[in-house]
Amino acid sequence: GGFDKVITMVDDMIDVLKKEQQDDDNKKEYCAMQFDNADDQKKALERTIADEENGIATAKEAIDTLTEEIAALEAGIMALDKSVAEATEQRKAENSEYKALIQADSTAKEVLAWAKNRLNKFYNPKLYKAPPKRELTEEERITVNMGGTLAPTTPGGIAGTGIGAFVQIRAHSGREAPVPPPETFGPYQRKSEQGNGVIAMIDLLVKELDKEMQQAEVSEKDAQVDYEKMLADAADKRAADSKLLTEKTSAKATTEEALQAEKEKKTGTTKEHMATMEYISSLHADCDWLLQYHAARKEARASEVESLVNAKSVLSGADFSFVQTSSRSGFLARRAL
Repeated sequence: GGFDKVITMVDDMIDVLKKEQQDDDNKKEYCAMQFDNADDQKKALERTIADEENGIATAKEAIDTLTEEIAALEAGIMALDKSVAEATEQRKAENSEYKALIQADSTAKEVLAWAKNRLNKFYNPKLYKAPPKRELTEEERITVNMGGTLAPTTPGGIAGTGIGAFVQIRAHSGREAPVPPPETFGPYQRKSEQGNGVIAMIDLLVKELDKEMQQAEVSEKDAQVDYEKMLADAADKRAADSKLLTEKTSAKATTEEALQAEKEKKTGTTKEHMATMEYISSLHADCDWLLQYHAARKEARASEVESLVNAKSVLSGADFSFVQTSSRSGFLARRAL
């Protein structure tokens, strides 16, 4: 009966040791679970970071490609505009040359027609066409009615024909003017035969001029058709390239926004990864000692509990030997969890 208080204290000590062991077991289970969860989270975040880095690299590559394509499209549009401007200037020059040729050949035909008519006056009077009478002005009619005479009039133009001057552009057409007949005396011919020969030569020259004008007209029409087709093709290409340029510019802007968003995501994920690593570090600080010495502490407590049970039996009158366990209890006092 006198050892009841001591026995009660022994029972309390055994309960404390069991509770401490249960706490160690719970802490060990908690640490293992937390290490597993933290490691899984760390690996998941590292995979996410790797995916985000790949996304960033892909976006940068896409932006570089789009930048090159946009520059190529802009250069192509500028080159197309330049080629259209050059073709327009060339077409204007060709058209001006054509008009000058037609004007010159038309004037030449007028001169030849006038010369032929003058020859007909002498050699073929029936074919001669007299010039239309000049309409008198009111002042001139008054002068004639009063018995006066009018001052002679001299027609202007080429050699007094009244035909305007023309510019010789045969060299531009790529054709040479007909070779004039040699300046030699041929066999004797009558004047009518000579005149008809000259008239025939004039007719031949007129045919040459007509042929040249016809060829120039065909060339002008073909050149204009080609020019208009070139303009239509250039307009279609410019519209298509401009549309594509707008699409690629928009795609580049969208990709740049996606790149910025991916960078921000990676920044957030990196911060979360750093926080996870810090948490794992704190787990090591909190759990490593327990995990390392858990088995030894468990064995020490079991031995001490056994010693206390034996002591309790001795105190209760049982024949058990008392085992001194003070050295082990000192080891357990090093760290309380």
